[in-house]
Amino acid sequence: MAETLISPGVLARENDQSQITSQPVQAGAAIIGPTVKGRKDIPTLVTTYSEYLANFGSTFTSASDEYSFLTSISAYNYFQNGGTSLLVTKVASGSFSPAISSNIYSNVESGVLSTDANALLSSFTSVSASVGVNTGVGATGSISGTGAILNVTLDTTSSISSVTVTNGGSGFVVGEILRVPSALLAGGEEDLEFTLDAGDIVNANAFTLETIGEGEIMNSTSTEGTNGSLPSGSSDNLRWEIVNPNTANGVFSVVIRRGNDTTKNKSVLETFTNVSLDPKAPNYVARVIGDQKLTKAGSGTDIYLQTTGNYPNASRYVRVSSVNLKTPDYFDNNGIAKNAFTSSIPTAQSGTFGNATGDILTGTGKYYNNINSVDTQGLVADNYTDAINLLANKDDYRYNIITTPGLIYDNTPTPLNTLVSNVENRGDAIIVMDLVNYNSTVVGATTTAASVDSSYVASYWPWVQITDPDSGQLVWVPASTMIPGVYANNDRTSEAWFAPAGINRGGLGNVRQAERKLTQANRDALYTGKVNPIATFPGRGVVVFGQKTLQTQASALDRVNVRRLLIELKSYISQISDNLVFEQNTAATRNQFLSQVNPYLESVQQRQGLYAFKVVMDDSNNTADVIDRNQLVGAIYIQPTKTAEFIYLDFNILPTGATFPA
Repeated sequence: MAETLISPGVLARENDQSQITSQPVQAGAAIIGPTVKGRKDIPTLVTTYSEYLANFGSTFTSASDEYSFLTSISAYNYFQNGGTSLLVTKVASGSFSPAISSNIYSNVESGVLSTDANALLSSFTSVSASVGVNTGVGATGSISGTGAILNVTLDTTSSISSVTVTNGGSGFVVGEILRVPSALLAGGEEDLEFTLDAGDIVNANAFTLETIGEGEIMNSTSTEGTNGSLPSGSSDNLRWEIVNPNTANGVFSVVIRRGNDTTKNKSVLETFTNVSLDPKAPNYVARVIGDQKLTKAGSGTDIYLQTTGNYPNASRYVRVSSVNLKTPDYFDNNGIAKNAFTSSIPTAQSGTFGNATGDILTGTGKYYNNINSVDTQGLVADNYTDAINLLANKDDYRYNIITTPGLIYDNTPTPLNTLVSNVENRGDAIIVMDLVNYNSTVVGATTTAASVDSSYVASYWPWVQITDPDSGQLVWVPASTMIPGVYANNDRTSEAWFAPAGINRGGLGNVRQAERKLTQANRDALYTGKVNPIATFPGRGVVVFGQKTLQTQASALDRVNVRRLLIELKSYISQISDNLVFEQNTAATRNQFLSQVNPYLESVQQRQGLYAFKVVMDDSNNTADVIDRNQLVGAIYIQPTKTAEFIYLDFNILPTGATFPA
């Protein structure tokens, strides 16, 4: 079609200005709390509840009863209601470590001096051990060594006999001859030699795997029973298997299995095929599986995560912690495997994981409605501090809702005040906070609410009873366990700037009953006191019936929908602005900003988020002195839509024959 007029006429052209050039990166919810397994104080993103279970587990047993942490219940409810991403940070008491794989043997020989010395030789040319020696008549002491030289220290004056170290009876002597002071030997200074029995020859460990999850629950080490089952195997821990080793090609496959499977009925979680021990190869086992590990560094508000290792983790369950028998340049110039390396390839075998430390069953075990000021799910307030400070990092962790189910403000105000301060500094999330314990009162809830003043916090009351999705038991949980699911459902069916409350979007379908059926007077008192009531209506069930924040001053920001609108707008516009840092401060740059922000705000207006808006970024607020200070200034004016919370219906009764008003 012609784009210009040559002769008189009318040309109708289209200018599509409705497209939004980019959408904001969507942030989900964040939750801090204890879990059955997983990494302590390491924020982990999951996108489904099954992924949550794989990383963090479900139920646990304490005092012959089955429990779930509130973290699991909240995660299930969030995903059940349409949530798409959840940042989970496990907190725990004490130190936690991962489980280590049992030896993954190759054909490289090493040995154990088990007959008399019971000392481990990692190879025939390297020893590092400290063990008891019982040779001859009551002699005791220790063995240690570096390289090929071994030393013996004895703490007895008893005479001892000479023994020869042999490799399966072939007469191979380990290292140099060992000498001891003449006073300890009958007949003066002599050579002392140790024997390596043929039965003590074992294969060397090719490489070591380490579980990503931490804690004793990850230990599966035990002797195989019928059908290759492990007495210590469970759905929460793991076992490993090496299959299809090929020395000609220098490759093998690593299989990660569930700890409670059997040889005849394997439950394979992951398979990494045709990996090698050649650090120069693209299929190097550490490169394919991954070897990175996050560890906590710093302290207080300056806490952060430090990465060790070279290769990102492709496995969800394990990482390679070390490779002991590397095979660089496995093939010679003719493409044939070098004899020196073929014995390094691990043999076909399976094994377990062990030596993990860390117990989740700490404290006095106060769960569900028994949470108090001394014990919350086996934890105390200080157990949450590092996780709260880690999640203050806005660059690394994005979320728009954050909860700590189990932390009650009346019990533990200090970590929650820290959380409020951190979120206010971030400015991109809202906290759902529980104020009082189970069996509290309306006055108790409103009194505690009065001590918190922030538009970034919302609170709901009372507690509710639900069916634990994993244990099947009826349990009482604080409201923050369920509210992220309400927000997720609201965002799925409407938008973040709609009120997550009322019959249409505030229903708590998974709730059996509220701790207390609130009267109109109760709801009035709670709402006046900044606490959102969880009401019970006949035929409607349990419903969130309020959307106030804990801001004390009356303004648009004392409502959840307006606060969440601002969070959405600031998140998107900040992401646009990130791309303008260090760009030229010219009209072209300003127009680039306006061309993205205006269409987005128009779309928000069309989706009932705004009554009106105006964006100013021009010469009026970017004067010469502003530009000389290397600043780019934009002003965004918005009129957020308000919700109809108070509906007045006037019924006017007129006499017969009266005229209805126009």
